[in-house]
Amino acid sequence: MNTVSPGAVATAMTTAEADSVYGEHLRKMLDACGAGRAATPAEIADVVAFLAGPDARYVTGTDLVVDGGQSAWARWH
Repeated sequence: MNTVSPGAVATAMTTAEADSVYGEHLRKMLDACGAGRAATPAEIADVVAFLAGPDARYVTGTDLVVDGGQSAWARWH
């Protein structure tokens, strides 16, 4: 079994969060991470497609963190 742990993804929900009282925190977090932006839904879908496809046949028991560097930034700041 494999899992995917996405960070912020550019969706209507993320836009609503950015426009809420929590928006400043979200923007600071995205600005400070490696990618400096939210992922697109297609970028997350590409990772899922990889895990479901033949190129990942030997990938087992892992969690792919797809967050543009957000968790690495949070760990060190």
